[in-house]
Amino acid sequence: MTTMTEASVREFKMPDVGEGLTEAEILKWYVQPGDTVTDGQVVCEVETAKAAVELPIPYDGVVHELRFPEGTTVAVGTSIIAVAVAGGGAAPEETPAAPPVQEEAKPAAPARTPVLVGYGVSTSATKRRPRKGAEIPAQEASAAVQAELNGHASGAVVQSRPLAKPPVRKLAKDLGVDLATVTPSGPDGVITREDVHAAVAPAQAPEPVAVSLPVADTARETRIPVKGVRKMTAAAMVGSAFTAPHVTEFVTVDVTRTMKLVEELKRSDEYGMQGLRVNPLLLIAKALLVAIKRNPDINASWDEAAQEIVLKHYVNLGIAAATPRGLIVPNIKDAHAKTLPQLAESLGELVSTARDGKTSPAAMQGGTVTITNVGVFGIDTGTPILNPGEAAILAIGTIKLQPWVHKGKVKPRQVTTLALSFDHRLVDGELGSKVLADVAAILEQPKRLITWA
Repeated sequence: MTTMTEASVREFKMPDVGEGLTEAEILKWYVQPGDTVTDGQVVCEVETAKAAVELPIPYDGVVHELRFPEGTTVAVGTSIIAVAVAGGGAAPEETPAAPPVQEEAKPAAPARTPVLVGYGVSTSATKRRPRKGAEIPAQEASAAVQAELNGHASGAVVQSRPLAKPPVRKLAKDLGVDLATVTPSGPDGVITREDVHAAVAPAQAPEPVAVSLPVADTARETRIPVKGVRKMTAAAMVGSAFTAPHVTEFVTVDVTRTMKLVEELKRSDEYGMQGLRVNPLLLIAKALLVAIKRNPDINASWDEAAQEIVLKHYVNLGIAAATPRGLIVPNIKDAHAKTLPQLAESLGELVSTARDGKTSPAAMQGGTVTITNVGVFGIDTGTPILNPGEAAILAIGTIKLQPWVHKGKVKPRQVTTLALSFDHRLVDGELGSKVLADVAAILEQPKRLITWA
């Protein structure tokens, strides 16, 4: 009888915490080998292409081993932590990970089941673009892999392809590294990301100089890997800019009464805003929701595959938020149905969660229209790029005192410029102009927002 009758080692694998994500970077471990963990306890924080997410362990036990150090990017389905669980006989077996070579030869994986509460996996099949060049039939690819494995087993010399997963091969291609020259450090001779970076590091090292120079002159560039949220945002913006025909319209509006209403809501108890964050963004968001209600056709998306316009009868209001990990756009679900106090509460929670870096992937999916507040940076206005899948985005410029003609006299008034970008396939000039003019009119006479709250 072995000690495994009293405890067995369970492997916790990297889950798909979004929809179809393939990998995540381990940002921080909250436990170490020897620590006791309980079902539901957060053991690490990972960053995907969409957000930073905390992962809870699904069983009780003692940490046996951390499979990867912090800063490592791990493919979904790979074991990241081993936990010794009491009662070895009762523990269900984990599905072993496929060998790297077989994964390369047969990339299609079986459907995964949900692994985290709140982060289900996509039920739709993942579509991949065919690789360039001639395709190898599955039977031939399988035979080639088997022949390579047999050759290694028999000691024969085989001209084999270096072992590396697709993301690592892409990294090597981007950096100009020949995988055949890289020394692997992963299990079973698999080349890792760290191996690729190590191979390219000597080539990027600055040559020694013959004269004495200040330290600052020897390091004139800093290279920052594009990954996680920044990588996803960059790809989304490029795709949007070159897919949807953008049109941007502008309007300059006197928001003096809006600013007065903000102060009134902060001081008064009659509107139910006690303890809530009240600012111009709240009233502008409410004004946009009212304008969408009056002009519902702007709340739509373009289905390229079906060649259909999809009208949304709900508004998931996205708020662009700048975070240390990059720009993200979480959205307030069913914002159209919220009262002004409820909208203020949801907006406060959204901003607070984004600043803490705890926005979930689910909170950034399903948006229908977006607001971006560039005015907080002192900018008058901009031409915002549409969030993919949406028909419109409203940019808010800085609010400042300007000379303005009010009741026939030039007076200092609080003025801002709004910019509305829209997809011209879905929104023509008339509709876009109506929505923008409607928002401006509401902000000039914002007391009506209380009636619509």
